[in-house]
Amino acid sequence: MDSKTVSAPDAGPDTKLLDPKLHLDGLPDLLGFHLRLAHVAMYRDFTTALADLDLTQKQCATLQLIGANPGVSQVDLAGTLGTDRATMMAMVDRLEQRNLLVRRRSLADRRRQELNLTDDGEAMLTRARHAIAEHERHFTSRFTAAELKALTNALSRIHQQV
Repeated sequence: MDSKTVSAPDAGPDTKLLDPKLHLDGLPDLLGFHLRLAHVAMYRDFTTALADLDLTQKQCATLQLIGANPGVSQVDLAGTLGTDRATMMAMVDRLEQRNLLVRRRSLADRRRQELNLTDDGEAMLTRARHAIAEHERHFTSRFTAAELKALTNALSRIHQQV
């Protein structure tokens, strides 16, 4: 395989993102191309790792943020996760229907909805954290500690500039 052909990174034995016989022109020289392939590989693995829990990445992040910030508002969650209010409200509705969180009006500001995890939500978050840790190890084990720190710092410089 030459530098202009790429096979799918960790996409699984029967899944191909790219046909390795396909000439990729200048794509392998583009940072965004590699970021996209890395994202797809990690997304697929995450989805598989959490399949038994029936949680998406954003639902998982929502539970984590609520667990770390009891009483957080939907607006603050939406801003942190980069999603619009309507999408966040729909996600909170789904998690509330599953009895993973409870939504209450703030006593300090009646316009504000405060979110807290239920006991079921705490248990689900614990299970999700274990699955996520295994998922992360699947990828972080490919790097030395110094490489991982450099990669994380480099990626942070990309997303913090946007």
